[in-house]
Amino acid sequence: MTGRPVTKAAVIGTAVEFYDHALFGLAAAIVFDEQFFPAGSPVAGTLGSFTAFAVGFLARPIGGVVFGHLGDRVGRKPTLVVTLLLMGLSTAGIGLLPTYGQVGVAAPVLLVLLRVLQGFGAGAEYAGALVMVAETSDPRRRGLWASLPGAGVQVGILTATLVFTAVTALPSFETWGWRLPFVLSLVGVGVGLFLRFRVPESEIFERERARGLSRFPALEVLRRQPRSMLIAFAANAPFGAIAYILNVFVLSYVTRTLGLPATVGLVANVLSSAVAIVATPLFGLLADRVGRRPVFLGAALLLLVFAYPMFWMIDTGRPELVILAVTLGYGILVIGMFTALASLLAELFDTRHRYSGVAIAREWTAALTSGPAPLVAAALVTGAGGASWPIALLLMVCAAVAFTAVLFAPETRHRDLTEAVREPPVRTGAVI
Repeated sequence: MTGRPVTKAAVIGTAVEFYDHALFGLAAAIVFDEQFFPAGSPVAGTLGSFTAFAVGFLARPIGGVVFGHLGDRVGRKPTLVVTLLLMGLSTAGIGLLPTYGQVGVAAPVLLVLLRVLQGFGAGAEYAGALVMVAETSDPRRRGLWASLPGAGVQVGILTATLVFTAVTALPSFETWGWRLPFVLSLVGVGVGLFLRFRVPESEIFERERARGLSRFPALEVLRRQPRSMLIAFAANAPFGAIAYILNVFVLSYVTRTLGLPATVGLVANVLSSAVAIVATPLFGLLADRVGRRPVFLGAALLLLVFAYPMFWMIDTGRPELVILAVTLGYGILVIGMFTALASLLAELFDTRHRYSGVAIAREWTAALTSGPAPLVAAALVTGAGGASWPIALLLMVCAAVAFTAVLFAPETRHRDLTEAVREPPVRTGAVI
C-alpha cells in the first residue's frame, strides 16, 4: 500500500513541474514580450511570448519517450529524480537570463533553449508521479490516491501565481523583480530531491522486472494497446488545450484586450487553483464511488454548455464576474475532467509499458494542442477583431471531442494493475 513518503515525493515533484510551467505562462502573458522580444507592435510581442511558451511543449514528447523508456526499463524512482533536477535547473536559469535590451537576439534564443530543456525534463514528470502513486495505492481508493499528484499540480500553479503576483507589486518588477520566482524554484527542487531519494521503488514494477522487462516499451504499447492509446490521445489532447486557454490565454486577454489590471487575471488564477486543490481529492473519491467515466463525461458536458456563458461573464469586464467565470470553468469543470482522467490513464496500460503509455499519451498531445493553445487563441481573437466568440466555440469543440473519446473508453475502476490488459480486437472501420 502507498506510504506517505511516496505520496509526498510525487506531489512535490508535480508541484515543482507546474510551478515552473505556470510561472513561464504568467511571465509570457505579462512581462516576456517586453523583456525578450523587440519593441514594436504589442500584438507581435504577445505572439512572440506565447510562441516561446509553445516551443517548450515540442520538447515534451521527446522527453516523454526518453524518460518513459527509462521509467519502464530502469525504474520509476531514478527517472523521477532526473526529471525533477533537469526541470528545476532550467527554470532557475531563466531567471538569470539577460534581456533583449542587453544582448539583443541572443536573449530570446537563450529563453527558448531553456524552455526546451524545461519541457524535456517535464516530459515524464507528472506521468511518473501518477504511475508511482497508482501502483503503490489501495486499489479501492486508487481514484483518490491518483488524484493527489493532480492536487500537486494545483499547488504548483497556485504557488507560482501567488509568488508572481507578489513580485508584480515591486517597483523594480520589470527590471529584476520578475526573476525572483524563477530562482526560487530551486527551493522546491531541493525538497523534492530529498523526498524522492528516500522512497522505495514500486513493488509492482519490481515484480515485472523479475519476470522480464520490455526492451522497447514505447513501441510495445503502440503495438499491443493501440485502442487504449487512441482513447488516451483523444481524451487528453482537447482537455490540455482547454486547461491552458483558461490558465494562460485568459490572463493575457483580460489585460491586453479588456484593459483590466493584471491583478484581476492573477486573482482569478489564484482562486481557481485554491478551489481546485479542494475539489481534486473530492472528485477522486467520487471516481472511486461511481467510476472514472461518469465523472469525466459529466464535467466535459457541463463545460461544453458553460463555454459561451463563461466568456460572456469575462467580456463584461467586471472583475468579480471574470474571477467567478475562471473559477467555475477551471477550478470545478476542468478539474473534474483532470481528476477522472488521472486514474483512467494509469489503469488503461499494462505495467510493462505503463510509464511510457501515460507519458506518450500526455506529452504528444501536449505538443499538438496544449502548448499552441494560447497562441492559437490569441490569433483567433486578433482575427475576430477582439471578439471572444471563437474561443468559446473552440472550447466547445474541445469538450465535445474529449467527451466522445471517454464515451468509448472502458470503465477501469476495478482493474487489477498486476494483470495484463486484454484489448478487444480492432475492427476495420471502427471509430476507436
